[in-house]
Amino acid sequence: MLGVWYVIQKTSTASHCITYNFTRTAEPGTFEIEQVSQHFILGLTPLDHDYRYKGVLTVPDPAVPARMKVRFPLSVAGSASYTVLATDYDQYAAIFTCQKLAFAHRRSATILSRTKELDKIFVDKMRLKLASFGVDPYDLSIISQSECPGRPNGATEGVDININPDTFSTHNIGQVVRKTGGVIGQYLSFIYTSFTQVVKKHFPIPCSINFYF
Repeated sequence: MLGVWYVIQKTSTASHCITYNFTRTAEPGTFEIEQVSQHFILGLTPLDHDYRYKGVLTVPDPAVPARMKVRFPLSVAGSASYTVLATDYDQYAAIFTCQKLAFAHRRSATILSRTKELDKIFVDKMRLKLASFGVDPYDLSIISQSECPGRPNGATEGVDININPDTFSTHNIGQVVRKTGGVIGQYLSFIYTSFTQVVKKHFPIPCSINFYF
């Protein structure tokens, strides 16, 4: 699963040009996931941007490496389960995440591809796989990978907005506001508030699942 993957379909999102990049860290059993996208709110502005959201993946049981935990800095509910339901490593993958909330569980699914397009036979295969675990395929948004900004060396000509564990220090917020101007600082504040206060969908179904490759 290491390396860059293109998001083909994902549970209820308005963002586009989404990619995941999985990399190893120096600590055994720990990986970094970086999600890069064109954020739907910033997309309403003329600003060229990349919205980068970094999290940490851990493998609690080395005997079952496909079943992980993920923690993102904006997740006030804490870590979530992160399970690779299916992959051939070279073409496609299906990811299932589930987070326990106070009175429910929030679930999400993602279909990934090594290229910007995925053959329909693999898309249908992944949708059926997700459906077998209780994910409604009709809740998946189709993610456009066309007209995406060029990313030589991982950068755009506009602004990179990085959300990582150190993002919301006083120093970094000041740096973002100075770099992008007051208007974009307000947009970033709105994004932060939205992530921490809004739960898009709750599911009463527990997170625990059994899966087989």
